[in-house]
Amino acid sequence: MQKLLLAVDRLSSWVGQAFAWSIVLLTALITWEVFSRYVLNEPHDWALNAQIMLYGLLFMSAGAYTLAKNGHVRGDVLYGFFQPRTQATVDLVLYLLFFLPGIFALTWAGWDYALESLAIREKTFSATPLPLYPFKFVIPFSGAMLLLQGLVEIIRCIACIRDGEWPSREQDVEEVDVEKLKKMVKVSDEDIAALTATAPRSAK
Repeated sequence: MQKLLLAVDRLSSWVGQAFAWSIVLLTALITWEVFSRYVLNEPHDWALNAQIMLYGLLFMSAGAYTLAKNGHVRGDVLYGFFQPRTQATVDLVLYLLFFLPGIFALTWAGWDYALESLAIREKTFSATPLPLYPFKFVIPFSGAMLLLQGLVEIIRCIACIRDGEWPSREQDVEEVDVEKLKKMVKVSDEDIAALTATAPRSAK
C-alpha cells in the first residue's frame, strides 16, 4: 500500500513540476510585452489574455503537488500541538465533509464546462482571439489530480489513526532550515560568533 501512496505522490509531483515551467513562459511573455509596449511602442492586444491563461494553468496544476507535499496553509494554530492520531482524525473529518464533495463538484462541473467550450471552439474576446477551450480542460484535469491525491491523504489519515504515526511521503526541495543546517555541519552559534570576531575588518 505504501508503494501505491508514494507512486501517486510522485505522479502529483511530476505534474506539478512539469506545469511549473509555465512560470518561465509567463515571465518571458510579461518581459517581452513590457519591452514591446514601452520601448517599441507596439503593444499586443492578446498578451493579457495569454498571461491570464498561463497564470491559471500554473495555479490550477499546483494543487495536487502542494497537497502531496503537505504544503497547504492550515488555519488552526492548535493543530501543531495535537498528537498524530488527533491530527489524522481532524484531517479525515475535514476531507470527508469538505474536500471530497468540493473537489468532486469541481471536477464534474469543470468537465461539462470544458466540453461546452470545446463544442463552440471558444476564443478570447480580443481583436486577436486566442483559443480558450484547451485551457478549460485544465480545470477537470487539475480537479481529478486533486481528487486522486486527496484519496491518498485519506488513506494516510486512516493509517495514522491505526498506527499512531504519519506514513512517509515523497520529499522535494524545501526552504533551508538554518538550525538544521547548523546541526548537519556541526556548527554552533558560539563558533559563528568567534569566526565573526576574528574576521578582517574589510570583511565585516
